[in-house]
Amino acid sequence: MDTCTITPPLPSIWIIILIAGLPQLSETVYSPSLPDMARALQTSATLAEHTLTIYLFGFALGVLFWGKCSDAWGRKPCMMAGLMIFILGCIGCYTSQTIEMLMMARFVQAFGGSIGSVLAQAMTRDAFHGPALGKVYASIGSALSIFPALGPLCGGWIAEQWGWRSIFIVLMTVAAILVVLIHTRLPETHPKADRTKVSLWHVAKQLITDTKVLGYGLIISCCWGILFSYFSEGAFYLIRGLGLSPADYGLSFIPIGVAAMVGGMVSKTVQNRYSSKKIMICGLLIVDLALKGFAALAIIAHLKGILPHHILPIVSLTIAVFGMSLVTTHALALALSDYKKSIGTASSLFGFFYYAMIGLLTCIMGFLHNGTLLPMPLYFFALSTLMLMIGFTLFRQKDQ
Repeated sequence: MDTCTITPPLPSIWIIILIAGLPQLSETVYSPSLPDMARALQTSATLAEHTLTIYLFGFALGVLFWGKCSDAWGRKPCMMAGLMIFILGCIGCYTSQTIEMLMMARFVQAFGGSIGSVLAQAMTRDAFHGPALGKVYASIGSALSIFPALGPLCGGWIAEQWGWRSIFIVLMTVAAILVVLIHTRLPETHPKADRTKVSLWHVAKQLITDTKVLGYGLIISCCWGILFSYFSEGAFYLIRGLGLSPADYGLSFIPIGVAAMVGGMVSKTVQNRYSSKKIMICGLLIVDLALKGFAALAIIAHLKGILPHHILPIVSLTIAVFGMSLVTTHALALALSDYKKSIGTASSLFGFFYYAMIGLLTCIMGFLHNGTLLPMPLYFFALSTLMLMIGFTLFRQKDQ
């Protein structure tokens, strides 16, 4: 007689998308308001940019914490707890009167909000397997590519209508709705019978000595470090430097979001014809050429003493984001291919590593800010070169 096993019910994909999309939305939604925020709190542009940096560090710690906790306690209770902490962080952001208070609140917000990133992936792996898992990941990835662009677009409009503080009320409301949906509509996908202990330290030792994991992690960090540096410095570059309004700055993210979505679709389409290595090399070259062109145009404009047209950085970043989408899609898929037996813990540690690196790279962008239009394109030039060097070194060691 066959033994029947009870499989966990399938979660709704649209709820998973909302859960994973909330932290991405909160990362970028207030970036058009950074100049106004700096004036309101009577602080420097550098410290205002660091509110995004500290969000990334809080996010990195949260990914590490929630991944381990959810393996022990289940996905659903951790999801509820994380969102409640996120709401507390939003309240803190709304009531902050100093930049230091805002930074602490952003850290709390990120720590709670990171639950969406790590547990959306974990729940997907729990509930779907084989070809179905690949299809669900592709659907979620395509949908999520719009959230980074949706954030500045909505944030710019909200800030112009009701002020920058109202952005955090909107985020709190969205989180509260998600709490209700999770409580009433989302099943537990990680039953007690499936919960096993994995040594965090043992997996960490494996990861830090694995050059493949470190190489892919650094490439992902550089790609998203460029993007988040643009979210922070771009507001000052385009709004203060080139005279765009916060709403127009938000609109500039529409082509960037479309490029990310198209890049994901192209990557999915060509992966049956070309190896991951070739697709990643193509993406790295696209990023490198786009950002080197951006740097060259910025240097020429600086030497001639003229302001570049605002369309130039937007076009450069749009092309670069298309290339980044080709790169990160395959880097994320390949990085942990040898860690299937400890994928939950490995994913948490890997996420902690690259989010901490993204935070560091974004922090460096803040320190480089000097009120001119040169630091951002030159910094992106350096990161694209570093990323290309890592990629070719990685592929030379082992063919994918």
